[in-house]
Amino acid sequence: MTEPVITLKLFFERVRDGALTAVKCGVCGGLAIPPKEFCEACGQRAWDPVPLAGDGTIASYTIIRVAPAKYVGDTPYAVAVVTLREGVSLLGRIVDVPLERLAVGLPVKFRPLAIHGHTTVGFGPA
Repeated sequence: MTEPVITLKLFFERVRDGALTAVKCGVCGGLAIPPKEFCEACGQRAWDPVPLAGDGTIASYTIIRVAPAKYVGDTPYAVAVVTLREGVSLLGRIVDVPLERLAVGLPVKFRPLAIHGHTTVGFGPA
């Protein structure tokens, strides 16, 4: 039995279960996360699911001090672009790291988060 194509819904179901899954193009080998319909490198739809370790480093971050109404009670909080060990980057919320310790290059590890009833990608100390 072949594994199903990784849709955004399935991607976030796996995040909720504690797993990060990318898709790898069977034509050119390009890697994408979150999943995309077409490979950005070659335009094909030959995706295979690939589990990711979930560890990486902060490539860029911002501290949210004025948030949308739904998240006002959460401020301040940080979101970061994290470059994973496998070479792809993913946006996620930073948890359990004091804001004053955030820095580009800081090692972090994937953590599933449930915020206001929705599953999202989080990263905490490695």
